[in-house]
Amino acid sequence: MKRYGLSLAASVAWMALSGCVPAMVTAGATTSGVVAAQERSAGNAVDDAGIRLTLENLYFNRDINDLFKNVEVRVTEGRVLLTGDVNRPETKVEAVTLAWRARGVREVIDEIQVNDKASAVDYARDSWISAQIRSRFLFEKNLRSVNYNVETVNGVVYLLGIAQNNEELNKATYIASTTRYVKQVVSHVILKDDPRRRAYLTPGEQEQQQRRDDERKDRKDQQEEQDKQDRQEERQPQEPRQE
Repeated sequence: MKRYGLSLAASVAWMALSGCVPAMVTAGATTSGVVAAQERSAGNAVDDAGIRLTLENLYFNRDINDLFKNVEVRVTEGRVLLTGDVNRPETKVEAVTLAWRARGVREVIDEIQVNDKASAVDYARDSWISAQIRSRFLFEKNLRSVNYNVETVNGVVYLLGIAQNNEELNKATYIASTTRYVKQVVSHVILKDDPRRRAYLTPGEQEQQQRRDDERKDRKDQQEEQDKQDRQEERQPQEPRQE
């Protein structure tokens, strides 16, 4: 985790103490496959990356020592989630103020905690929790892990992203809440048909999103019609075979 500057030794020490080793995941999907699976458009994904880079540069150039080191930035469709563990309330205020300066920011979600007593073991444990949740998301059926950001601070898990439906959202929340050492789950995930997503889009992006929604609906209707025909054919009595 960037904000903590943890050494590999600290992370390994925590894993040894906990008796658990997170599953290693190899990313084999192509970039185009990831973009296709995301609810975000390719343009929005690029914009989000630009916002994150801008904020990290703003934080790095400030005189407040723990701003860049201790504040983590995640962005989805212009919604900025700030998490971390800072030493002073002033740092928390400064982080939010700077976040609004980045072009394209539509919402700032402040989940930064003020705490000067966290240890290296606490940070390593948080990293382990996040890794476990991401791994479980990746292998969970009917859950698009690419649409979720996961951050953990002092055992509190923060989720940001886009869920396909309430069932997927509930599943993601349950997985996070049942992961070892998790104290609380705070979800800032919105559904893919949430009206707020429309408000974030330009007219051109709204037209593209509407076209994608129409295509999904057409495919769903076609599949339902095909399933209906298949069921009707199964119910039809078969003619006796003539010998």
